[in-house]
Amino acid sequence: MIRRIGAPPTRLRRHVLRRGVYAILPFGRDVLLTFQMAPFEELQLPGGGVEDGESPLHALHREVFEETGWKIASPRRLGAFRRFTYMPEYDLWAEKLCEVFIARPVRPLSDASEEDHVPVWMGADLAARELGNAGDRMFIARYLASR
Repeated sequence: MIRRIGAPPTRLRRHVLRRGVYAILPFGRDVLLTFQMAPFEELQLPGGGVEDGESPLHALHREVFEETGWKIASPRRLGAFRRFTYMPEYDLWAEKLCEVFIARPVRPLSDASEEDHVPVWMGADLAARELGNAGDRMFIARYLASR
């Protein structure tokens, strides 16, 4: 069973399943994150949706690159969580199935191409408090406990 983080769904609302992949990208004591400026401001693990016909690993590389401009290597799956939330950019209520990986940030290849996303380096301990959703914070805390 995959752990639910946050509020449970209500019976009055239909939630669409959305698979996503997200990365913890450590370098020394810091991690590479993304700051999303719109439709609302939020600090996030880089990542996003898995497109139809796309493998989770391909989606992870694509999403991290789009949101940070960085190439990554050696991704390893850490686990998953699910959360029920409204996604204003799609105007839908979603059951987000979030797979979290750890990977090595190799080098920046360009600026972030995802509109309204900016790459941010932050201490992992601060990220464990500042990330925008409890699932991301839980996985960073697990990462810190394993070091």
